[in-house]
Amino acid sequence: MPAALPLSAALLCLLSAPPKSPAKAPAPLGPSPQVAEQLIGAALTDGHAYARLAELTDSIGQRLSGSEGADAAVRWAKRSFEADGVKVWLEPVKVPHWVRGEGSARVLASDTRREQKLAVLALGGSVATPPEGLTAEVVEVRSFEEVAALGDKVKGKVVFFNHSMAETKDYGPAAALRTRGASVAAKAGAVGMLIRSLATASLRTPHTGALRYDEGVPAIPAAAVSVEDAQLLHRLLGAGPVKVELKLSCQTLPDADSFNVVAEVKGREKPREVVLLGAHLDSWDVGTGAHDDGAGVTMVMEAARLLARLKPAPRRTVRVVLFMNEENGLRGGRAYAEAHAAELGEHVAALEMDAGGGRPLGVVLRAGPGGDALVKPWLRPLEALGAGVLLPGEAGGADISPLMPARVPFVGVRVDASRYFDVHHSEADTLDKVDPKDLAQSTAALAWVSYVLAEVPGVLPRPDAPATPLP
Repeated sequence: MPAALPLSAALLCLLSAPPKSPAKAPAPLGPSPQVAEQLIGAALTDGHAYARLAELTDSIGQRLSGSEGADAAVRWAKRSFEADGVKVWLEPVKVPHWVRGEGSARVLASDTRREQKLAVLALGGSVATPPEGLTAEVVEVRSFEEVAALGDKVKGKVVFFNHSMAETKDYGPAAALRTRGASVAAKAGAVGMLIRSLATASLRTPHTGALRYDEGVPAIPAAAVSVEDAQLLHRLLGAGPVKVELKLSCQTLPDADSFNVVAEVKGREKPREVVLLGAHLDSWDVGTGAHDDGAGVTMVMEAARLLARLKPAPRRTVRVVLFMNEENGLRGGRAYAEAHAAELGEHVAALEMDAGGGRPLGVVLRAGPGGDALVKPWLRPLEALGAGVLLPGEAGGADISPLMPARVPFVGVRVDASRYFDVHHSEADTLDKVDPKDLAQSTAALAWVSYVLAEVPGVLPRPDAPATPLP
């Protein structure tokens, strides 16, 4: 367990200060500064979150849905909650079982250059190539529109989706290329697809991720290529035709039985009202899922452990859900929403941690008008962590997104994700990339925000339902 992190005098002073309240009006009953000191102080000094993350990454490791690692992670999480004295149970989920197998790629030699190996990872859900591999010329594009504009020039080729992701904000547009690119290319007659890894840094480490095949369209093999090798392909294509060989031995096996791990600290006054804390227990089968999403898992588990120690318990129930299959199917998120459909009207808030173990920056909301007025007065204890502000933007999360039609308010503790995509979905997502101090601070912020939501007399106003059905 890492050394204790000392509390500064400034932090203790802030923790002891009550939230600001309007003049001539008594402060409402709600979260106390003593509880703030207890929760935040313990999260900062215990070192428990990082020690638990080490258990998950170093002892369990990779945990892709349907794998032995995922099964081991479920058992580990249940055992850990029990050791913390937190009520826990398992809820069944049927999950996809995709196996990566082996993968390789190379640029074939020509009259002017020698053969070169490419660093690749199959995209999650990809079909295999023939055992001998597939060999084809490469065409480079940067958008779906460019695929359409090429017309017949795509037929029989490997489509290479290049892009210029350099910052976290670039992830969304690039992810659309990864998710849909294989089917867009196949519709135009392509026989394979490569995409530049979605990364903000690289040491020739390819980054995987899920794809989705459209119904009625041929499923073609698809892989991510490292940033360096994407740049190589771009240079070579600028000089003339390029032919590659791609070999993937992926398999999609029958769906497997798995579980969401659900734990809760029962509320003392309004136990039917639920504040949900979520993270996903599965990871990709490369690296050990330290940032994605081992950090989120250990933060919500630690929040539950700390809240379970409070006497008295929070006013409302705090429920932790470790979702299975966020990475390649979202089955766990959908299963929870279906199993608890009758209760969602009493889910007063949902918060998902799935952006790594960086330091906390502030709080975001997705609620009806007036939501900020309920939360903002209670953020003062987070000022010493640099997180005592409401930030622009909306809270959300993949696994809690199925709760949107029920108009469940969302809250988020936003963390510094500026380096998250350096290692995301790659072999480099390992424990050493997570800073213990940053993880402790975000755990502290999460524990306090969770307690505030469970303890304040009022609840967040519910947002409008989505205008269009979720996919």
